[in-house]
Amino acid sequence: MDLIKDNKYLPISKQDIADRGWNELDFIIVTGDAYVDHHSFGTAIISRVLENEGYKVGIIAQPDWKNIDDFKKLGKPRLGFLVNSGNMDSMVNHYTVSKKIREKDLYSPGAKMGLRPDRATIVYCNRIKEAYKNVPLIIGGIEASLRRFAHYDYWSDKVRKSMLIDSGADLLIYGMGEKQVVNIAEKLNEGIDIKDITQVLGTCYVTDDIENIEGYIEIASYKEVCRDLHKYSEAFKIQYDEQDPIRGIGIVQKHANKYLVQNKPEMPLTREELDIVYGLPYQKNYHPSYEAMGGIPAIEEVQFSLVSSRGCFGSCAFCAITFHQGRIVQSRSENSLIEEAIQITKLKDFKGYIHDVGGPTANFRRPACDKQLKVGACKDRQCLHPSPCKNLDVDHMEYLKLLRKLRELPNIKKVFVRSGLRYDYIMADKDDTFLNELIKHHVSGQLKVAPEHVAHKVLKYMGKPAGKTYNKFLEKFYASTEKIGKKQYVIPYFMSSHPGCTLESSIELAEYLRDINYQPEQVQDFYPTPGTLSTTMFYTGFDPITLEEVHIPKTKNEKAMQRALLQYKDPMKYDLVLSALTQAGREDLIGYGPKCLVKPRGKKNKEQFNNQSGKQKELKGSNRDKVNNTKSKTKDAPISKRLKDKSKPTVTQARPSHGIKSTNKKKSKLKKRQ
Repeated sequence: MDLIKDNKYLPISKQDIADRGWNELDFIIVTGDAYVDHHSFGTAIISRVLENEGYKVGIIAQPDWKNIDDFKKLGKPRLGFLVNSGNMDSMVNHYTVSKKIREKDLYSPGAKMGLRPDRATIVYCNRIKEAYKNVPLIIGGIEASLRRFAHYDYWSDKVRKSMLIDSGADLLIYGMGEKQVVNIAEKLNEGIDIKDITQVLGTCYVTDDIENIEGYIEIASYKEVCRDLHKYSEAFKIQYDEQDPIRGIGIVQKHANKYLVQNKPEMPLTREELDIVYGLPYQKNYHPSYEAMGGIPAIEEVQFSLVSSRGCFGSCAFCAITFHQGRIVQSRSENSLIEEAIQITKLKDFKGYIHDVGGPTANFRRPACDKQLKVGACKDRQCLHPSPCKNLDVDHMEYLKLLRKLRELPNIKKVFVRSGLRYDYIMADKDDTFLNELIKHHVSGQLKVAPEHVAHKVLKYMGKPAGKTYNKFLEKFYASTEKIGKKQYVIPYFMSSHPGCTLESSIELAEYLRDINYQPEQVQDFYPTPGTLSTTMFYTGFDPITLEEVHIPKTKNEKAMQRALLQYKDPMKYDLVLSALTQAGREDLIGYGPKCLVKPRGKKNKEQFNNQSGKQKELKGSNRDKVNNTKSKTKDAPISKRLKDKSKPTVTQARPSHGIKSTNKKKSKLKKRQ
């Protein structure tokens, strides 16, 4: 179908439909986000993909869910409704990790809160069913995708049913849905009943009977995973293991007298297919109707950026990308990205700076190895954790050539990389050319990376590289920066309260921050979002991979102490830090010496420490360390010097117990929740 030149955005009103000379729409997309026609927004991609296939598509963005009027404003679609919560899970969009309402919604006009309901996908579906009977209803997007099985819901603190069950929709599309939605559209257009569309890869459906279904594995039922933490962990492990489009198989989970069926994942788009998707006629901005309301702030982060890839083989345990986008990295061609960059330079507000060139992980441009595309990703091992696989194809040259060509384009002053770099992948590259050029050309004074922690056990549960890898990266970064005569810095992100993190682990991280003389401005508590290994650990107390027990920081007080330790210099955090150190038996870090994190409380204590402090000043070198910090193994030396001395323990090595015990007590591994 030829696009109508003077109708740049897809219809959002009956007048828009009439202006195109249409009597009805084929599909209506209902979304929790404002309408932004940019390929960083799922609604924009799906709508343009369907349009490119010849379908008439309209958008209902952020409808008033308190009645059905908004859901009827475009009329009844010929083929069906497509529903998503927006680019974020609606609960994450609404609430902080402490379950307080956020102040802003960057996906809404003027960042206004309250323009979408909690559990938006479910609410929208219920309203659509009230408005129209027997209209095919298909859900997708990140909220539906990550909630496709029975899942722990942090906000209600209970296991909820599959969102397909709770919404009453006919089909659920999981993962990146371009192929699935076109396949479903074709079948509906051919007159096939939505109830008979059960074979589409990358989808879930509900059935009364699984007797005739072959090649599926049945996991513990909704009832079982609600009651048994062990079975919940086992069920999630199977879900996690089978999310591979090549070797994965279908999964069945019983919900009461019905069965949720997940077909095996769809194959990711090829480079050619990805180029087509990102080359569709997006307007690269929010709908003009929002201008008077302050626009949509979320566009600011992506308007002058390039999405170069999808998928991630990094597999951080707290991240749902591998469960949603998969482990097989796909990337756009150089020509596709250069063409878009040229288009960006013509935008009216462009100042000469490309803000980012990346994806889930900026420096991933290819599958981890050839094996992934032939037999699938390995079920029993990760590509980068605990160390890079010997079969890992480490090569930054394609990405580097792309960056070089981008920065040579007319009207481009600088090309930055901001969407996250895996420094362990960089360190696995024997050629430092990429790192050196990154530092010279693509860092805006600060390079943000995410070591997340330094304690060995915590890093193990996170699926992150060992702390020594980060330290070696720092050495290379600052050596290269110094060589070119620039003052640039690495800004690390750290996380508190992740499963496996004890007070002792947090103190180890605090000591590390002391030794590098860095205090984070912000600390992110672990947020148990659907679809991650870490969330399963949080809920069950087990590592689903090994089924071993894991300490879970759940109490408000323990989480507050862990967070405070990472900002121990903040006077407002003093009481919490003092309490944490005392509880952990680390009074050696309370005092006036260079190794101490905080001073003792009160005048009496101060006098008590004066004599000791005076003696400490007379001592030098290692003797001073012995007096001040007999329990600490971390040496107070410049990081480069400390790391070169292989005989000394590093901050990532295990520390003696100091009497701290896990507070995550369980009566039994097989404890059941009613």
